[in-house]
Amino acid sequence: MNDDDWLDAVQWDPQGLVPAVVQEASSGDVLMVAWMNRAALARTRESGESVFWSRSRGRLWHKGEESGHVQKVESIRLDCDGDVVLLRVRQLGHEPSIACHTGRHSCFYRELGDGGWSSVDPVLKDPEHIYR
Repeated sequence: MNDDDWLDAVQWDPQGLVPAVVQEASSGDVLMVAWMNRAALARTRESGESVFWSRSRGRLWHKGEESGHVQKVESIRLDCDGDVVLLRVRQLGHEPSIACHTGRHSCFYRELGDGGWSSVDPVLKDPEHIYR
């Protein structure tokens, strides 16, 4: 078996990307969704830490490289169609556990109600004190 056969099973979009859902292994919380290319997924497997393709930066992005909130990957799964990756992770770094650039535990902190979207999860740490 070729070393890259596992990467060939992924159904990459026309830009060579696949969405990655990041789930906290201990709680089941969905922390974030990001994009991966072949290099990001390969590096994630090799390093055991989440690495993504940043569309805005146009480069690989090691989660926690600026904030210190690193994700240790416990498992990598591929959905039935092969077009979504699921990373089950342990969120590490400074307490409290923060995955979102807004200083929240999860990027999914807004909930739709009768009045529209409202924030339902607190900011755990001011982002100005997280990023260098």
